[in-house]
Amino acid sequence: MKAAVIVFPGSNCDRDLAVAFEKAGADVTMVWHKDTELPQGIDIVGIPGGFSFGDYLRCGAIAANSPICRSVVAHAEKGGYALGICNGFQILTETGLLPGALRRNANLKYICRPVGLRVETTDTIYTGGYDKGQEILIPIAHHDGNYYVDDAKLAELKGEERIAFTYLDNPNGSVADIAGVVSRNRRVLGMMPHPERMAEPEHGGTDGSAMFRNLMDMLATA
Repeated sequence: MKAAVIVFPGSNCDRDLAVAFEKAGADVTMVWHKDTELPQGIDIVGIPGGFSFGDYLRCGAIAANSPICRSVVAHAEKGGYALGICNGFQILTETGLLPGALRRNANLKYICRPVGLRVETTDTIYTGGYDKGQEILIPIAHHDGNYYVDDAKLAELKGEERIAFTYLDNPNGSVADIAGVVSRNRRVLGMMPHPERMAEPEHGGTDGSAMFRNLMDMLATA
């Protein structure tokens, strides 16, 4: 299986994400933000965490207008898979591939620590390696992780079971404790916590590894 990891000025989790994909069995290509096309035959695009373009304007807003993001949007609109983590989640909302917005944390402080998550649905390629309701430990590292949608969109997300993960102890003020959501076709996931940072025993835990293993297993049989 082939994965592409997008690299922006200020990305700092691109290698972590690439290693997580590789350890799960993927052939990974790093793609610079000024490239205009994704490599041929890509199965999934990873948009990593970090501080793209220094988080100026709005987090992810400048990156979402990079040349490569037009190709990422086209990939997703054709039914391709995309995973955005932390800053990647912010970028996906700025492109319109996922609903909502990521605002400043409610306490206006940067938060960096492991947090408990609950798996809210297993009906995605990203969460199928877990049990519904399973509690997992995944790190966060963000200043703008306060997820917001209006009441109508929240009802839609709940009704369509598009909330992938929720926080057990909401660290940032996100509406309905939301830590991650998927697109309507369930092929695009955005989440603030970092599963790639909890994918090897050396990380202090492996709760994130099930996501990458299931991704590769499902893509291999798709």
